[in-house]
Amino acid sequence: MKCQFLPNALFAQMKVGHWWISALLWMALATPSKASVILRIAIERGVNQVTVGSSTTALVKDSTGKTLGKLPAMSSFYAQAVPGGVALDKWQSGLFWIEPTGKGFVYIGEHWYRGRTLVVPTDKGLTAVNWVDDEEYLYSVVGGEMDTEWPAEALKAQAVAARTFALYEREKRRNNPVYDLGDSPDHWQNYKGVINETPSTYAAVDATDKQVLTYKDSIILSVFHDCSGGHTENVEDVWGSHEPYLRAVEDYDQNVSECKWVKTFSPTEISARISGVGNVLDMIAQTYSPFGSVKVLKIVGDKGTKLLQGEEVRTALKIKSTHFILTKAANGSFVLQGLGYGHALGMSQWGAYNLAKRGVNYLQILGHYYQGVALSTINPK
Repeated sequence: MKCQFLPNALFAQMKVGHWWISALLWMALATPSKASVILRIAIERGVNQVTVGSSTTALVKDSTGKTLGKLPAMSSFYAQAVPGGVALDKWQSGLFWIEPTGKGFVYIGEHWYRGRTLVVPTDKGLTAVNWVDDEEYLYSVVGGEMDTEWPAEALKAQAVAARTFALYEREKRRNNPVYDLGDSPDHWQNYKGVINETPSTYAAVDATDKQVLTYKDSIILSVFHDCSGGHTENVEDVWGSHEPYLRAVEDYDQNVSECKWVKTFSPTEISARISGVGNVLDMIAQTYSPFGSVKVLKIVGDKGTKLLQGEEVRTALKIKSTHFILTKAANGSFVLQGLGYGHALGMSQWGAYNLAKRGVNYLQILGHYYQGVALSTINPK
């Protein structure tokens, strides 16, 4: 099934109203080729159909690489799951590649991306995967994860952390036949394609080209978060694992108003979020980390008691962090007064911002938040 894109749809996502649109177009046309790592990013997973397209005429290929035909520029099509494979316009195949000609962009779901598109059936429906150069992927991720007007050294620190995380996940899923990462910021990184690219993200990625963090010659799990509220945590107090480089360190985000929060829950609301305890009678912060985060939260109900540990506390209650003080109000509600946003492991983005404002460079920022690591250069393969 086909529908026409609005003529300016691509350029609207590329922030055409800004003065730098000509620079962005120049980069799309003139970026020099270089050895790269290709990442497979799952944009849509387990769906019955997905919208695809291209900014330029695109070649449609099957699993053997045979060209089946072409998709016209700036038109969208629905790829649909059918018995035995995928249907796209007038073709049906086990899978489809969509490869833009020239320096075109691909459209998947709701956004424009660099690279090419693979649409493949899985047990749960269609998965649409963006195959993209790792550095071009980072042009978007840095802008999705951090304010693009922040200091250059903070953006460079983000570029290295994001590159390292992506390649760690790629290695972790080496045996996955379909994708390396997804686009969800809850589980992976915030990747929305060219809409998040700016001159400052190009500069940060290019200035740190191929740089990653390693520990004993292995790429690290370089997680990061918005802010910790004054001190990051040791990984064993959050996830129960042990990574020697994810150690608690002083943070520099205490002045950030966005990272101070208050959340009030009624007993009924807690009962709805915590299964197996019945009507909640009490909630007790039983154990704290040395730096103020709740390690064990005890939920007492009329049908049982449950202990939530580490990150389970944040995900079960859907709160910003586990760094909070718990009190019980006169009406029986539970009041959480908290600091921080995220798991408080690795680099604090607001901490990186404040350090960069003080003149600290990106290598010093990374060395502070990831203890004992080395800066290495990857060899594409």
